[in-house]
Amino acid sequence: MRHLIDTTDITVAEVDQIINTALDIIENRAKYSEACKGKKLATLFYEPSTRTRLSFTSAMMELGGNVLGFSDAASSSVSKGETVADTVRVLGCFADIIAMRHSKEGAPLVASHYSDVPIINAGDGSHAHPTQTLTDLLTIRREKGRLDNLTIGFCGDLKFGRTVHSLIKALSRYEGINVVLIAPEELRLPSYIRREVCDKNNIPTREVATMEEVMPELDILYMTRVQKERFLDEEEYEMLKDSFILNAERLKNAKKDMIVLHPLPRVNEITRDVDNDPRAAYFRQVENGKFVRMALIYNLLEWSKERPTEATPRLDKNQINENLRCSNRQCISNVEDVDKLFYQTDSGEHRCVYCEAKVK
Repeated sequence: MRHLIDTTDITVAEVDQIINTALDIIENRAKYSEACKGKKLATLFYEPSTRTRLSFTSAMMELGGNVLGFSDAASSSVSKGETVADTVRVLGCFADIIAMRHSKEGAPLVASHYSDVPIINAGDGSHAHPTQTLTDLLTIRREKGRLDNLTIGFCGDLKFGRTVHSLIKALSRYEGINVVLIAPEELRLPSYIRREVCDKNNIPTREVATMEEVMPELDILYMTRVQKERFLDEEEYEMLKDSFILNAERLKNAKKDMIVLHPLPRVNEITRDVDNDPRAAYFRQVENGKFVRMALIYNLLEWSKERPTEATPRLDKNQINENLRCSNRQCISNVEDVDKLFYQTDSGEHRCVYCEAKVK
């Protein structure tokens, strides 16, 4: 069974197929209006979401399918203590495909170990958000006409920003990508991502203190909000929340064809005077999210029919080590009774398969 848990679960060719399907949907909406007739999408959203949940719902409805599920875990059997594994086993009896968002990192991966229908990771903690990444790639393709030879600046919360982590992974597979990291020291990109993604793939990467010093060279500026819900210390959040704010004045030195992306919601990191600038692509980005999710649902269901015996490798028994423990308190392995899975990096350290954190 094919699932989408991480951006790298699908090949570059498959990413291109999904993007090309999305482009075809945009041009030929009627052609896909009954493509998923009789199919059901289950949306399991264990944490609040507006854009992503409604985007999935709209996508399935425009494909002619139906939607069921929950948007509040408190109203489901989760509140009684039901595990992720049991929930997806049950929902798999009612639905043909499942989109899951969860606050605990690695929860969708656990779901994929037990599900007989495709699982789509709609965001797990601060770990990954692959459908937002596909949205970003479609937006970049439509706005810039290519996915290679680009300089992209990531600004704001790069430590907890799952959209940033996923997009860097995805872009690392294309030629001519340059990454600029614009963040306060407390919110810098995790070192393992820089080492195991950027350095390993020879992606030129540098850190700067202000967006002004790099604005003229950027093809894309990817803004993120400082996420209050990811902080255990509210005082630290208050200190960092206004670290970087994009306004019209700061855009004056940017390229005329640079685009500004943002996964939304925003708080105050992009001021309203930027909204009417043609380079502000974040609301166009939202609409692209619906189209790419339509393409993803369509392709996953098609792949399930065409290649029913092909499985994305998931539960590797050789990775089980009950003597190790993940150091991340937000990891699903520290919350539910799951197999303890770890892999060894090139440098010899052990990391959790679910969330990529170091072991204790």
